[in-house]
Amino acid sequence: MNESIRKFSNKVGLPRIIISSFFILLFVVALILRLPIASLISDSIRRFGMYGILVLAMVPAIQSGIGPNFALPLGIICGLLGGLMSIEFGLTGIQSFFGALIISLPFAIVVGWGYGILLNKIKGSEMLVATYTGFSIVSFMSIMWILLPFHHPEMVWPIGNGLRVTISLDSTFGQILNDFCAFPILGVNIPTGLLLFFFGCCFLVWLFSRSKLGTAMKAAGDNPKFALASGINVDGCRIVGTVLSTVLGAVGILVYAQSYGFIQLYQAPLMMAFPAVASILIGGASATRAKISHVILGAFLFQGLLTVALPVANEIVSEGNLSEVLRMIVQNGIILYALTKVGGER
Repeated sequence: MNESIRKFSNKVGLPRIIISSFFILLFVVALILRLPIASLISDSIRRFGMYGILVLAMVPAIQSGIGPNFALPLGIICGLLGGLMSIEFGLTGIQSFFGALIISLPFAIVVGWGYGILLNKIKGSEMLVATYTGFSIVSFMSIMWILLPFHHPEMVWPIGNGLRVTISLDSTFGQILNDFCAFPILGVNIPTGLLLFFFGCCFLVWLFSRSKLGTAMKAAGDNPKFALASGINVDGCRIVGTVLSTVLGAVGILVYAQSYGFIQLYQAPLMMAFPAVASILIGGASATRAKISHVILGAFLFQGLLTVALPVANEIVSEGNLSEVLRMIVQNGIILYALTKVGGER
């Protein structure tokens, strides 16, 4: 019996077992406290869809061998820039959203390519350099948001220079995916367009992983020496993985922003890589192995956990910010656990 439990624990993963059990426990407590379960499920599904692509951005990075992409703010900045430019050009509705995607892609490709070259120069320290790079670009763009020549009245300050910290998307592409073919089931709102877009991106990444280039990229990430001996351009594959991760980060922040209803600038993107990394690790990925299933399961568990934990914690402890403390413990604890499993002696 103990041997069966041990095998099950090794196969599923201890963090996933703990988080899943805690997630179920929170729902039981929510039922006991008579919280609106339908509303909590609706919010969990919405957060799962709006954050899923940012988690998906970790897959090509991990598969190519650079590890979890803590420099996700590079892609996020590109996406924000595309969104701001689409608003500046006067685009609205679905044109504004897809215009933002199209505008952000060239920025993300160029930035990802340059960042990939940097990572090839510092092999072995990717995660450390990624964290500093992500923090640096956010700080640099905090200056640029003041200096860039945007003039749209909904984005700039009424007095003074620069862009606002928070920009509403009500008149442009706010909720554009969430409202597409949305329907309720037993009081639970299903954001059909948001989920279809997320699963569509998952399918495209899955297709790429089955292509010749995708297979070579995974081989380069799994065993660089063997891949090099087989004639695979390992450095080139690492750059491809970095570019794809950056592009998905740009797409992901636009999906996140349209669902949230606002674009947030300045220091807002600073820590967004950490919940994305924690989510895919909760889903069963490691610092060296990741699949689409890890993205789907991890994004749902992590975002669902946060959605349910907030009202439950506030109901039990009315004072303080227990839910935020809980989020930080889970998020950083999972990342720390995964990093201990990388195998530094190699």
